[in-house]
Formats: sequence, structure tokens, C-alpha cells
Amino acid sequence: MRWWLRALVLCAMGVGAAGIAQTAALPAAVPSVDSLQKQLAADQAKLMDWAQLDHYKAENAALAAPTAAEKRVVFYGDSITQNWAGRNNIFFPGKPYVGRGISGQTSAQMVVRFHQDVVDLRPAVVVILAGTNDVAENTGPMTPEMTLDNFRSMAEMARAIGIKVVICSIPPAGDFPWRHGLEPVEKIRALNAMLEAWAKSGGLVWVDYYSVLADASGAMKSGLSLDGVHPTAAGYAIMAPLAEAGIQKALGK
Repeated sequence: MRWWLRALVLCAMGVGAAGIAQTAALPAAVPSVDSLQKQLAADQAKLMDWAQLDHYKAENAALAAPTAAEKRVVFYGDSITQNWAGRNNIFFPGKPYVGRGISGQTSAQMVVRFHQDVVDLRPAVVVILAGTNDVAENTGPMTPEMTLDNFRSMAEMARAIGIKVVICSIPPAGDFPWRHGLEPVEKIRALNAMLEAWAKSGGLVWVDYYSVLADASGAMKSGLSLDGVHPTAAGYAIMAPLAEAGIQKALGK
């Protein structure tokens, strides 16, 4: 029996830390019962709120409805959007832009929370950036068609009530530091081509981050990323005017 499985079984049987330490064949580096219990509790919490609907619950409740003249924009996505939102006082000073990114999320999780984190905020425009974690298989293997279907679902919800939609290309990545060996370069290129064709055929605004961030190999250009995936301030400075141009185009300006 694997050491970690044995530890969990012993824990479930009520064997304390001392008892586990006395059992044979467990390596010296075995986690404590307390750490295992904490990890189990964290994993259970994730399963109970798979899409992290509670993440922005308080912020959404505190956010006032937009005024008649306000053109609210929601930036919607994963960690790249979450990090971006924390910098919007630098790149979009005075703009009514709201960040609703959650680190690690796939497009499937984003579909589930789209109504409460986008629709209910009554924006004029939603800027959707997703797909990195789909390719990284954060919630399991996903085909490009599955990702595209999730984008379709989000766009359909938005357009049904008059929210303008901006679709962003997936930024380049030569590898994922949290999941090595998936060889994402060609997968991202192919998925971007699919998303671009779909967005343009449906009259959605397309913003191409990929072309200005990628080097010849398909990885992020030197100096534009913290870890090969997440942009630095210099990377965001390149992305900002492209996002703003896409927003203005969506608003018909």
C-alpha cells in the first residue's frame, strides 16, 4: 500500500500521529496527520464550490449598479486577468473597469460563474481571456472544441442581454511551470486560430495578444513574462492599448 494511502486509512481509523509513526514502511518525510487532514479539507472545499462562486460574492454585493452614463467593462478570465485587474489603476486610470479573474480557472469553470460575475454586474462590455488552463488540463483533458463551446456559451449569455463581447487570444507559453511536458505551443496556436475564426465570423471583437507577445518559437518573449506564462508589467503595458482599442471598437467608437 502506498504510504500516503496507508496514512489516510490509519487516520480514518482514528489512529493518532504517534500510532502512524510507529507503523512500518512509512518514509521519514511522510506528512503529518494534521497536514493531510488540512489538505483533505481544502480539496473538499474545492469540490463543494468547483467554479469558486464565492470568490467575488462580497465584491459583487458591494458594487453599485452602473450609472446611465457609465460604460462598465468586466475583464473576465483566469490568473492573467486577475493579475491585470490589480494593475488597472496603472493602465486604465479613472476607467470603470472591473476585474473578475480567478487564478487557475478553465473556461468550463468560467461558464458556471459567468452570470453572477458578469451578467449581474450589468457591464456594457465583457473582455474574455481564457484557454491557458484548458491547454494545461487544470480540470482534466479538454479538446479545442470543448474550449470553443465554452466561449460560445459565454458569448451567447452576454449577447442575449446586449453586452458587447471582446474575445482575446491566448497568450503564448513554451511550457507550464505547474504542469511540465504538455508541449503547449502548437496547441495554443491551433486554439487561437479556431477562436479567431469563430469570433470574427460571429461579429465579435478580436484582440490579438499572441502576436505581440510571442517569440519565433511560440514562447513568451524574453522580459515579458514572470514564469513563461504570466506577463510582467512590461507585458501588460503591451497588452493594455490592445485591450482598450478592443473595448472602444465594441462600444462603436
